[in-house]
Amino acid sequence: MKLDQKKNIVQDLHEKFLKKKVLIVTDYKGLRVESLNSLRRKLREAGIEYQVVKNTLLRRASTETDVALIQDRFKGPSAIALSYVDPVAPAKVLTQFAKENEKLELRVGVMDGKVIDVNAIKALANLPPREILLSQLLSVMNAVPTSFVRVLSAVPSGLLNVLQAFKAKKEEATG
Repeated sequence: MKLDQKKNIVQDLHEKFLKKKVLIVTDYKGLRVESLNSLRRKLREAGIEYQVVKNTLLRRASTETDVALIQDRFKGPSAIALSYVDPVAPAKVLTQFAKENEKLELRVGVMDGKVIDVNAIKALANLPPREILLSQLLSVMNAVPTSFVRVLSAVPSGLLNVLQAFKAKKEEATG
């Protein structure tokens, strides 16, 4: 590979690292070509970019980005999964694929300027889909005003009950 090509790859990766929501580093050593192509297809369908890149190029591209936090983890055969929209999708696809193919090893990731380890990646993968999370949030947000209205409506009815009890007591005393 010529120096100009390497510079272009580093520049391209650097820009991707700045735009990404999440980056997950995997070790693909031992995966057959068919399995790797299957993984790429699944990731592409989910809108995730998956690249095999030389570690020296990854280190150079990661300078002045939050990916620099994991520079020391770029060892051996490395492939990166990048998502620009959904930070949960790559974790789901990669974790599921790693269950089916023991040769794929999840190493480390970066999300929102923080390093995420394998356990955090698996925890991300176990999150419910975005639509369910949004519906749960909506139900919680809806519960607060509903409870508030119930409390407010209880005040007049409570006052009415007190007045009726007072009236009944007066009638009993006069009657």
